[in-house]
Amino acid sequence: MNRSSRSSYQNANSRSSGRAYGSRSGGGAGSRSGGSSFYGDRPASGRSSAGRGGRQSSAPQGEFAMPVSTTPALPAVEAFDELDMPNALLAVLTRQGVTTPFPIQAATLPNSLAGRDVLGRGRTGSGKTIAFGLAVLARTAGQRAEPRRPLALVLVPTRELAQQVTDALTPYAHAVRLRMATVVGGMSIGRQAQALNRGAEVVVATPGRLKDLIQRGDCQLDGVGITVLDEADQMADMGFLPQVTELLDQVAEGCQTMLFSATLDRNVDRLVRRFLKDPVTHSVDPSAGAVSTMEHHVLHVQSFDKNATIAHIASREGGVIMFIDTKHGADRLVQDLLANGVKAAALHGGKSQPQRTRTLEQFRTGQVTALIATNVAARGIHVDGLDLVVNLDPPNDHKDYLHRGGRTARAGESGTVVTLVLPNQRREMSRMMATAAITPTTTQVNAGDEELARITGARTPTGIPTVIADPVVERPRRSQSASRGRRGRPTGDSRAAAGRESQASGRESQGSAGRRRAPRRVALAA
Repeated sequence: MNRSSRSSYQNANSRSSGRAYGSRSGGGAGSRSGGSSFYGDRPASGRSSAGRGGRQSSAPQGEFAMPVSTTPALPAVEAFDELDMPNALLAVLTRQGVTTPFPIQAATLPNSLAGRDVLGRGRTGSGKTIAFGLAVLARTAGQRAEPRRPLALVLVPTRELAQQVTDALTPYAHAVRLRMATVVGGMSIGRQAQALNRGAEVVVATPGRLKDLIQRGDCQLDGVGITVLDEADQMADMGFLPQVTELLDQVAEGCQTMLFSATLDRNVDRLVRRFLKDPVTHSVDPSAGAVSTMEHHVLHVQSFDKNATIAHIASREGGVIMFIDTKHGADRLVQDLLANGVKAAALHGGKSQPQRTRTLEQFRTGQVTALIATNVAARGIHVDGLDLVVNLDPPNDHKDYLHRGGRTARAGESGTVVTLVLPNQRREMSRMMATAAITPTTTQVNAGDEELARITGARTPTGIPTVIADPVVERPRRSQSASRGRRGRPTGDSRAAAGRESQASGRESQGSAGRRRAPRRVALAA
């Protein structure tokens, strides 16, 4: 029975009556093979977590219920050395000073190392990459892939997240002598094909580029025995579901599947039903967004004062990522900020991948102090010590809000999420926060207010113009097949990136500012 046929059989089983459903930490799963679980229509319940400046009241609305397993989960561990992993992996953890696993790692690793499918929900920064990465590498260690036939596959929605996963897992892969290949759009498809032809045990890929390489004959998935879907909800939101489904249907029969997501909506439910077999289910921070170390503030501003408010916030001492709806708005805002002394740079889908990578490096070294980003940066970027995220334009939905905010308060650190709201945006913002199950602190502010300074660290701009060197003067040359695909059409990743930018509401913030900040370290790692 191939995987597609098996899925039809399992879907039929899942429609039986008398199922149980619920949500619990460290155990629970949904079975389609044994006919034991059913996904309810009610939102998953969970504990509340309160922040200093706003609180999380319950799970976001619209999520499907976490399933309950018929197979008991293995108990969580308290230390990595309790796990049945190669000594080389434990040695890397020890060298890095990591001995105590995060909750999602402690709960899922005993089960994933044993070959169980895993459904994990947790906010960005909760340790998901190491949770699935150690399992993938431990279970693949000692094997050697044939050319073009990887043994493990990690699917992610964005280029930045692919690089983050690769960077996070590379030291561990080297320790167990496994080769990794990163397959994403915006980079040379020829070089990626060469890496696959040489042989790679673990491939980290975005769906569109991987599909292109398969169509070229440079990759086949019938040898893949472990598959990970990371940030599955964003892949669904970006329209990757058909491609993801097509790719998963090509992996080996009996492939272990791990699905990790910050939010679980109906689109993710389809993937869970079809491809996960009696998964161990674990949820960290059921809201998948706010945590006890994260403050939420909604700042009511007037249109005539919004630019000045942005300028004062950007002038703070410390790093800041500011989210805006459109790439053109981001570029204009950067020019205004530079003219007034802020070391600002834009990060959006209109930039080439080398430009985006270099801009993040400039942010890491302090050459750039204010990162003005569209949703392309909402996931896949880890910034050590970042304590402030500002929504210059309110997000389009609660999931965008949660993932933008996930750039701060990572791995137990504290952070603040601020959203600037004009009078005509207040009602819609209130609805969105209710959907996200967040009760923010709401404040009316003006540029120069003491309250604005208390919440954001805002300061008066210096007004001294500055210049940031263009990280890449011109785009690197690429073959037509790399940029257009085999038949002259944009690749799946290119179409998705264009779609994300075109879906912006068109509201573009402008501003003027100036500031300095201490260098922050940006790590494209978990």
